[in-house]
Amino acid sequence: MGALGIVLIIVGVVIFSIIVWYVSTMNGIRRLSLKCNEASSGIDIALTKRYDVLTKQLEVVKEYTSHEARVLYETIRLRSGMSIQEKQQALEMMNNASNQFRLTAEAYPQLLSSETYKMLMVSIADCEEHLQAARRLYNANVNAYNTRIVMFPASIIAGAIGATPKELFVAEEYKRNDVQMNFH
Repeated sequence: MGALGIVLIIVGVVIFSIIVWYVSTMNGIRRLSLKCNEASSGIDIALTKRYDVLTKQLEVVKEYTSHEARVLYETIRLRSGMSIQEKQQALEMMNNASNQFRLTAEAYPQLLSSETYKMLMVSIADCEEHLQAARRLYNANVNAYNTRIVMFPASIIAGAIGATPKELFVAEEYKRNDVQMNFH
């Protein structure tokens, strides 16, 4: 093996090293791009969860609050200025309403309006926490991807495969607004 053989081996090792580096860098860029896409999907999932959970739970709170208000209103109305016969009828109506309320409470023993409000507040905090985590993960992945494609020498490969910078999370206007909590 002469000098030419050594030179060919060195050239072969250099070419092989360049090919391995190119493929490795290209795969790294593509892997980061996929992580960005996955993190973007995580934001969509968190937004969907927030919408679904909060709108459904808000309806439960509204219905339960409305039920309590009706029971209280009927109680007050029935107690004001009645004859004995009206009081007897009111007592029967109150017993019926009370039985209805007890059946509801037995079916849903934890449903008290203050408890439903507390559950709603916990759900709001939980949904917002998941959404913030999803946004942070997305922005971290986008930052890693964008850094990778602009740093030399990976930027050469990024240009060759058409990798372009991704935008950091900026919520659309309607997504910036929280779920409206209208209790009326």
